[in-house]
Amino acid sequence: MRIALAADHAGFELKDHLAKVLANAGHAVYDFGTHNSDPVDYPDVAATASAAVMDGRAERAVVICGSGAGACVAANKIKGIRAGVAHDTYTAHQMVEHDDVNVLCLGSRVIGEKLAEEVTLAFVAAEFSNEERHRRRVRKIRDLEG
Repeated sequence: MRIALAADHAGFELKDHLAKVLANAGHAVYDFGTHNSDPVDYPDVAATASAAVMDGRAERAVVICGSGAGACVAANKIKGIRAGVAHDTYTAHQMVEHDDVNVLCLGSRVIGEKLAEEVTLAFVAAEFSNEERHRRRVRKIRDLEG
C-alpha cells in the first residue's frame, strides 16, 4: 500500500520511526515532513498528506501531531478525507472497516512507539467491509460535505 506520512514538530520523531516500520512491512512510504523539531503548523502537514490521498499518490495517510486531535480536525476539512484518531488497535481497524477512514491521526505525546506501530499496522491492514449499512453511512458522511 502507498502511505503518506506527515507530522508537525511534535510528531517528527514518531513519523520517522513509523516510516521505517511501514517500509519494512512492504509498504511504499511517502514522507511529507517535517524533518526536524523546528515548529510547523499541523494544519499544513495534515493538508499535505490528505492531498496525497485525494490525488491518488497515496491510498492512506498517517498524520502525527502532539495529541492527534488538531491534525484530525484539519484533515477532516479536506473534502473526501475521513480522518480519525486512534490510540488502540480496535479503533484503528474498525474505523476503516466501518467508516472507510483514509487518514489515521496519532498523538505523539499520547502514544508510545510500540503501540503506535501496532495501531498503524492495524490501520493499513484493515479493509472497508463494503456492507450496505456501512456504504449507506459513508454516503451520508459525503452528503454532509456538500
